[in-house]
Amino acid sequence: MLENSVWRQYNNENSFREMLAKFCRLSLVDIIEDEKDLYAVLKAKLTKKELRLFAMDSAGMSDDELKAEFSYDDDELEKAKFKLYKKLKQDKVRLSFRATESHEENLY
Repeated sequence: MLENSVWRQYNNENSFREMLAKFCRLSLVDIIEDEKDLYAVLKAKLTKKELRLFAMDSAGMSDDELKAEFSYDDDELEKAKFKLYKKLKQDKVRLSFRATESHEENLY
């Protein structure tokens, strides 16, 4: 389904639900169930660069590889990661990943 996504370029599985649950402090049960819908929300909330950084960092790529990909030095990479994970913890972003009753009704 999401074979050509940025996430799949760096990760073998669509495990972004688990990673979002971890960083957004939500349980897997509360997160939007449909992967396509969840990925669309993720793309809407993050910039292209942030999405790529999230995918690469979640895949366990080394800091050296990340610095080479984004042309960052140590400080810039640290700031970019801090900004990304801070954004994922903000209520306005984090709660957008939560499945709501109206979203569930739209699926049926």
